[in-house]
Amino acid sequence: MSDTLHTDAVVWTADEAVPHASSFLVRDGLVVALDPARGDLTGRETVVDHGGAFVMPGLGDVHTHHLVAGRADLFELALDATASLDAVLSAIEKWAAGLANDAWIVGGGWGSTLAEAVSSPATLRRLDRAAGGRPVLLRDDSCHNRWVSSRAMELAGISASSPNAADGEIVRDRETGAPVGLLIESALVPVERAYAAALGDSTALDAAGCRRAVELLHGFGITHFQDAAASLPMLRALADLDRRGDLNAWVVTSAQINDRIFGTDPIGIPLLDAAEQYRSTHHRPDFVKIFLDGVPTSRTALFLEPYLPDAEHGDTWVGESAMTPAELTDWLVEVARRGLGAKVHCTGDGSVRMLLDAVAEVRAAGYADTIVQLAHGEYIAEADLPRVAELKVVADLSPPLWFPGVIFEAHCHCIPRDRAIRMCPNRTLLDSGVLLAGGSDWPVTPSPNPWIGIQGLVTRADPTGAFPGTLGPEQALTVAEAMRAYTIGVARATGLGALTGSLMPGKSADFTVLDRDPFAIDPAELVDTKSVQTWFAGRPVHPSVP
Repeated sequence: MSDTLHTDAVVWTADEAVPHASSFLVRDGLVVALDPARGDLTGRETVVDHGGAFVMPGLGDVHTHHLVAGRADLFELALDATASLDAVLSAIEKWAAGLANDAWIVGGGWGSTLAEAVSSPATLRRLDRAAGGRPVLLRDDSCHNRWVSSRAMELAGISASSPNAADGEIVRDRETGAPVGLLIESALVPVERAYAAALGDSTALDAAGCRRAVELLHGFGITHFQDAAASLPMLRALADLDRRGDLNAWVVTSAQINDRIFGTDPIGIPLLDAAEQYRSTHHRPDFVKIFLDGVPTSRTALFLEPYLPDAEHGDTWVGESAMTPAELTDWLVEVARRGLGAKVHCTGDGSVRMLLDAVAEVRAAGYADTIVQLAHGEYIAEADLPRVAELKVVADLSPPLWFPGVIFEAHCHCIPRDRAIRMCPNRTLLDSGVLLAGGSDWPVTPSPNPWIGIQGLVTRADPTGAFPGTLGPEQALTVAEAMRAYTIGVARATGLGALTGSLMPGKSADFTVLDRDPFAIDPAELVDTKSVQTWFAGRPVHPSVP
């Protein structure tokens, strides 16, 4: 491969020491020089003239479920989180019309604000009619709960006599005790497993899903990402793609330690023991995923103060954790001993405190450099904010909840609004020295477009304009800070900082060419930014090439 000189560009490197350049030289997939001197050139380089376009490092995403998203894009029903119940049922009916009589209807994105509406026998009957009696498995907008049909529950063995799972709930009719079709957290696992059994060997679907997800991410300029909950089939698919030369991204995976929402097997130690054999050049099975609590919308997040009162929980319910403090500490020490990092799902301030206490023990045990990511961290008690930096915990900022939207409004149905508006204290975290890494939680959020998150970090307003107002505007970041969170921030958070995340000599030539200069436009227009080209290891990967 000949050297390639990229010229006539407005280059933003994401490196604070050398933030700008106008050209760079690539050799064997690596950046070898910024604004190369005459002595660096042979005159035989292939020249790519960018015509004054803005060029920046390939973007990252610290929190995706890329296999789920890729398969959803190829094969599943996509629902709108803002749609009414009638609109959702209509979409199901239209989708069902093209399916075989025994086919599963799978998809997601229905708004968690519909949870009460779908919790009745009458709505279950409407779902069964819309689906033509088929099995239905639909994720809500948090991905932690499922709306399922009578046929799906029958295939999964769920009935009025079925007990609730330890970390979940089968929502029932209060008069008869019969399931109404809403499954909370781990109560959904039997239906996920029934669907997996119906699929049989999913090897081809998994490979296609991973490949499609990477293609979609390239379209948004994304060249490195972390999958937040890896299964054995995913690890196998990624390694196989890479060995065939078809994995054009840096992918870090997080092996599931416990499972509340996916129903995959194996998890825990057996999955950790198997993961290493699937390591490849671009696939790094370097993390684990721990679910420490659930989500506020289903009252399964662990808080320090009670939820708003309801008929089921009363006025003292604070949620609960999926592990004891001792179990969490033991897992984190085991992870550190293996040289891995940990992504820990915490949405309530109670689970955040439990995590920080456990990390303090890990640091005291001598594991100073183990990467621990606080995934989501939507609510952090004021007293705990300084501890995040002191304990070198990374803030996994996902999904984009730092602006008004459907999920924020759903939170306000469960916890007092004056508490909800304090969510996502990003400025406070950054100013205290916390590493911020941007993510999408795609497909929990319907698009992995990083500019949705970047604009939200800067304006604290809904980039779509559908929801008015701002959410904690004093917590806003600058454009450069937000862009670093989605570039070098993701790379450092995932252990890839020496390889990618900034356009600097010695790093992989991963970059994207934009249709505008993000620093020269109104921040309220950042979401309209497009990646017209994406390059990985010095090769163009978007638009797709033969």
